[in-house]
Amino acid sequence: MPDTHALVNDFLNKLKKRKIEGSKATAKLTAELLRSVISQQRLPHTNQAGALIHAIKAIGEQLTAANSVEVAVGNIVRRVLHIIREEDVSLTTASIGGLSLQGLSDDEEDNPLVSAAAAAAAARTTLRPPSLQTLLEDMPPHSAAAAAIPHSSSSAGDSEDKTKSTDKNSRSRKLKHNVIETVNELIQEIATCHEQIAEQAVEHIHQNEVILTLGSSGTVIKFLCAAKEKKRSFRVFVAEGAPRYQGHTLAKELVSRGLQTTVITDSAVFAMISRVNMVIVGAHAVMANGGVIAPVGLNMVALAAQRHAVPFVVLAGIHKLCPLYPHNPEVLLNELKSPSELLDFGELSDCMDFSTGTGPPLLHVANPAFDYVPPKLVSLFITDTGGHNPSYMYRLIADYYSADDLVLQQRPTC
Repeated sequence: MPDTHALVNDFLNKLKKRKIEGSKATAKLTAELLRSVISQQRLPHTNQAGALIHAIKAIGEQLTAANSVEVAVGNIVRRVLHIIREEDVSLTTASIGGLSLQGLSDDEEDNPLVSAAAAAAAARTTLRPPSLQTLLEDMPPHSAAAAAIPHSSSSAGDSEDKTKSTDKNSRSRKLKHNVIETVNELIQEIATCHEQIAEQAVEHIHQNEVILTLGSSGTVIKFLCAAKEKKRSFRVFVAEGAPRYQGHTLAKELVSRGLQTTVITDSAVFAMISRVNMVIVGAHAVMANGGVIAPVGLNMVALAAQRHAVPFVVLAGIHKLCPLYPHNPEVLLNELKSPSELLDFGELSDCMDFSTGTGPPLLHVANPAFDYVPPKLVSLFITDTGGHNPSYMYRLIADYYSADDLVLQQRPTC
């Protein structure tokens, strides 16, 4: 099995060279990499969760820096960190609950407040090494008395040390096992997100409706085809998505699956939107405020939909939900693609010739890849967990991310 450094370096090279693109593929491969890192990570006897979090954060910082545009990488790193924290709290609560039950009398066992107090203490003290006083207070009376009396035999002390070491090793293995099992569930969730979203298609697409979309999204394709399989008859308007013309690819895919499809130019969206019943699009990322990073041109479509009171629906797996806000410095909202997608350099070479004149060229080409759609233009998000309003995004973030992991950069040690 390759070592951790080789796996991470190989993944970093693929991210930097853009050999891995697309939120779903990037998220799945990131989760699989972190699972391998966790399985090979050696943990100390104390504060195992803290050591594991430190290791994942160090790798996550490298991954997010390798390709800042792929927001899904940082999302998965933060999801895994949240999983580690939850599993550590669960183990701590279970161990404290076991100690409390061991020292309870028959009358105290019926008191439900004891378990609640133990759970609260576990949540407060998670990731902190317990003090000696806390350990002695949590020990049963006979154990505390035994700890106060020095052992006359050295063999008894050695046996006790071996027992403690075995317990720590067992807890370390259990923590890693539980985290890996939950990461496996995360990988399965990413792999099946398209199907989970597509199952909701019949609830939103009705007979004889006209749907408008832009860009080429695998989620949108499965969503529309799922409605077609349920005998829903509808027409799809596809904006061509210049200059990469991803709409042409999408239109061919839809026609091959038997859907009535009409290709329109991007500039014709305002002219055609009055005939449309619903706009359904994919997303590159969904920010914490409910804003959407999406293929360029979608902000124009969203404005047209708002003007004509047409619902604007965004399909996105939970792995695309980013706990950061658009104004955060860690978020790179856009990148510029090659000018060759817009024009032929041969035709305008005279305007871009640096050798003539003393100043800069008169012609510049801007070819952004993404648009930002503010939450006020979004009607509904459809995720693998169901439909949600943009104002509900903060609640989903609380379920899947921890506030301590929003910034992945490690603090410098003095």
